[in-house]
Amino acid sequence: MKVTLPSVPGLRLPLLLLLGILAAGVSHALGVPRGEEGVVIARSLPPPVRPERDRGAVDPDQKLERMVLPLARRTGAEAELAGLLADQQDPSSRFYHCWLTPDEFGRRFGLADADLNTVSEWLTSRGFSIDEVARGRGWITFSGTVRQVEEAFQTSMRLFEVRGRLHQSNAAEISVPASLASLIGGPVALNDFRSRPMRRGVPVSAPVGAAVATPLYNNGPNQHFLAPADFSKIYNVGPLQGAGFSGNGVKVAVAGRTNIHVSDVQRFRSQFGLPANDPHIVINGVDPGVVSDDEEGEAQLDTEWAGAAAPNAEVDLVVSKDTNTTDGIQASSQYIVDNNLAPVITVSFGLCEQFPQILIFNSIWSQAAAQGISVFVASGDTGAADCDDDPKQTTATHGLAVNGMCSTPSDVCVGGTQFLDTDNPAQYWAVSNDPITQASALSYIPEQAWNENGTQCGALCATGGGASADYGKPVWQVAPGVPADNHRYVPDVSVNSATHDAYLTYINGSTSLSAFGGTSASSPALAGIMAILVQKFGRQGNPNPRLYQLASSQFMGSALAIFHDVTLGNNSVPGQAGFTCEPGYDLATGLGSFDANALVAHWSSAPPPPTRMPVARIDRAKPPVRTKPFH
Repeated sequence: MKVTLPSVPGLRLPLLLLLGILAAGVSHALGVPRGEEGVVIARSLPPPVRPERDRGAVDPDQKLERMVLPLARRTGAEAELAGLLADQQDPSSRFYHCWLTPDEFGRRFGLADADLNTVSEWLTSRGFSIDEVARGRGWITFSGTVRQVEEAFQTSMRLFEVRGRLHQSNAAEISVPASLASLIGGPVALNDFRSRPMRRGVPVSAPVGAAVATPLYNNGPNQHFLAPADFSKIYNVGPLQGAGFSGNGVKVAVAGRTNIHVSDVQRFRSQFGLPANDPHIVINGVDPGVVSDDEEGEAQLDTEWAGAAAPNAEVDLVVSKDTNTTDGIQASSQYIVDNNLAPVITVSFGLCEQFPQILIFNSIWSQAAAQGISVFVASGDTGAADCDDDPKQTTATHGLAVNGMCSTPSDVCVGGTQFLDTDNPAQYWAVSNDPITQASALSYIPEQAWNENGTQCGALCATGGGASADYGKPVWQVAPGVPADNHRYVPDVSVNSATHDAYLTYINGSTSLSAFGGTSASSPALAGIMAILVQKFGRQGNPNPRLYQLASSQFMGSALAIFHDVTLGNNSVPGQAGFTCEPGYDLATGLGSFDANALVAHWSSAPPPPTRMPVARIDRAKPPVRTKPFH
């Protein structure tokens, strides 16, 4: 079923403020006086922008749509929000699981009306039109021309050739009037560098369809393919489904930027014995249609597998069209959170922490946590070198890096493992497939860190993980193996991402199955398990405090048997040494994978100790200190 919804208006502000914004468009007095000091916004220049790549100016009359101006939170709000997030996870607090609405979040933590009015007036005085003011007051979406952007933000828009493709971007860091600097929460992204899907395709040697039950769905003795029931068997989701916990009444939102063929999802569910349950397609703004086979393949993988472990959950694919300045995945994430669309979100895209558009995800995901939304984001597919995202690369050259969309303290960063099933496949795989579900897995299969460098997967092909350069360690990130210094570490948990046990899908209208590995498969699969938790216990917000409490207890010798501690493998890639799996937590697989039935059984069995979560440190996004004359 296709449900096209209009963008929910974010401009839900007092009438006087609305009138002030409208009046600003006709009043030059509201503009910034010439000669006022301008403040340079740090980290507003994308790393690929270099003089030697400059290929000329962007047309000054080109329209730039849906640009995003991040807003600061009101004075003292960061500490207050940290306290609230801790209280919401503390059963002894009167605020335990007291989730906010987006409007409540905005009133409590966002800018005051007068400050919001000041920012809005400046934008309209510079000729921009305001598309939306977020209900949570975390950002303003606005549109204008290249000429207006160059004049307002004191930069130039240029074309840059990167890997044989022209990109447009600001050529210098942007500036804003000093009177606005304290009200702006980060850089305005003025480039068209996009997040990349975190999946790896794998060939299926023979057609696998309703009439062809290839034993084990094998591609030789050392490669298997996962049907939904295989995943449920391996990670012990089956007992939950048998007890009636299949995501009933729960929504899982998928962040996307392309439409899909719903018939692919229907075929997937029919092929693997899942009940009919069409996804809801939510169009945020203009429908981009099916952008490309590659983009649709990612959206299909996410949508199909988000409903695999929780087949009765409602899967909402939110589709936002890319613009010249805003990634559709970011726009969809903002839409989901600011409209409180679902209690679970999955994102299978990534971009390394060095890009300016990354920093707004800390604001998006922390608002999500306060609203009780659990966010799952793929850790990445190029090992410990997340900035090396060129699929043609054979050697990493950009150093240690992690996915900035998953490195915030308010989401679950999902890494990848691979099964140790090649020495004795018969121990773990049946000799035939179930006639209804097509499953053949017999039990849990031991795991190691996903690392398939140099195989059909590519030269740089391993689970993402490492230390964030942006965020300090949350207080809840405590478990044996977590390093003692002050960084946010990722991933948090992991499940299979390997291409030799790839996830089966139907994509792009084909009647034959495709198969994918990569952490973009593990994130939606775990989001489905989270939907089961939400069905049983209600909204959970950020699950990490509880995950680390349970893992810490188990790794320190309790009788809990929830996590599969992954102690083999690493996420090194050619040119960049990564991290080795160790007992307890490690920077390749996090806390490891888990037994879903045991996790749900122990989720609320003992109250977790109170945890006070500090404000996230953003080292590379400190308040700007440089000034220059503002024109």
